[in-house]
Amino acid sequence: MQDYKHDMGLRIKQERKRRGLTQEAMAEALDISVKHFSEVERGLAGLSVENLIKLSDLLGVSIDYILKGKADEEKWGCTLSALRQTPKEKEDLIKTLIDIGIRLAKN
Repeated sequence: MQDYKHDMGLRIKQERKRRGLTQEAMAEALDISVKHFSEVERGLAGLSVENLIKLSDLLGVSIDYILKGKADEEKWGCTLSALRQTPKEKEDLIKTLIDIGIRLAKN
């Protein structure tokens, strides 16, 4: 059986590091101890539903991605995967391009 907590922890750690956030900052934002957050990233502990929602917002990823590593893959194919790998400093450019695309689609 797959170790879901371990895989979830790896995704959380990857997304946290990609955004340049520390465990301390994440723990503070979730109102949990740094030790507990470290245990979450190592797959030794879980999070409440409330904290999963907060974490999803903080990292800018879906809860489905955090839990299962999927985020509407059927609908968006590899686009979301590519966006997840985008360096933090390029996110604003991508958001601008998406906004332009949305405006063009409305016209």
